[in-house]
Amino acid sequence: MKPVKKSRALGKGLFERENFLAYLFIAPAIILITVFLFYPVANVFYYAFQHQNLMRPWADGPAGFDNFVHIFIEDTVFVGSLWVSLQWVVVQVSFQLVFGMIIALMLNKAFKFRGLVRTIMFYPWAISGVLTAMMWSMMYHQHVGVFNAILLDLGIIQTHIAWLANMSFVFPSVAAAGIWRGIPFFAIMILARLQTVSPEIYEACDVDGANAFQKFFYITLPHLKEAIILATLLRTVWEFNAVDLIMNLTGGGPARATTTLTMYIVNTAVTDQNFGYGSALAAVSFFILLVFAMIYLKASRFGKED
Repeated sequence: MKPVKKSRALGKGLFERENFLAYLFIAPAIILITVFLFYPVANVFYYAFQHQNLMRPWADGPAGFDNFVHIFIEDTVFVGSLWVSLQWVVVQVSFQLVFGMIIALMLNKAFKFRGLVRTIMFYPWAISGVLTAMMWSMMYHQHVGVFNAILLDLGIIQTHIAWLANMSFVFPSVAAAGIWRGIPFFAIMILARLQTVSPEIYEACDVDGANAFQKFFYITLPHLKEAIILATLLRTVWEFNAVDLIMNLTGGGPARATTTLTMYIVNTAVTDQNFGYGSALAAVSFFILLVFAMIYLKASRFGKED
């Protein structure tokens, strides 16, 4: 019996040593995540309950719930920016999903130079938001932009349009740039899922006389459910927090027509240097996304069999 106990003790010691090595290997990643993610997030929640304004340092100090009371009761810009954010997210995610699915279905077919076409279609996703903004800003230019030149030549418009300064055109103009940039993400996600559908299923549908629409709605779409739900959730979060494209195209203007909640946070915390109120706005934004994600995943039954 003693050798058995000794063997168990040795085995236990080896098991503990292996655990220690495993924790040691993942320690750098945990430290980096803590330093660069959890600590900044905790810092934001701390300052959300503080008066921290570099323009008014004499008023700095504990704020309690004053920042949040001001957001929900007195701040009309918050309501307007939240409404712009909702419009932005709905437009971006809806159009990106539709066009991304169409492109994915096209790229899933076998044709000549398919690899090259796939590379070109995914190109917008590879470039930065700043570069995207520069390209579209040049195309939207009132006097030398390609859009005005084409529309004038076709006789559709009679005078140059300031696409990024006109209240009637600025939101659709910026939205078009965002849609162009985000389509490849949906296309990649959906195309990857399409690759897992067995061709034999479609062959069986052909034998049964199913048409293209029936195959899409009864075979393809149900198979894409998980990918669509996940991609839609990720894009919703990313588009709600989108700031680089809007900042470089319009800065939130004109007259806050493109000031999303994230842009308002940036303008408050960075431009106005009101870190306390900006942190409170960021905290509200965090809980809005958290509640949405929970409701969305629950309603969509993500990860559950129908």
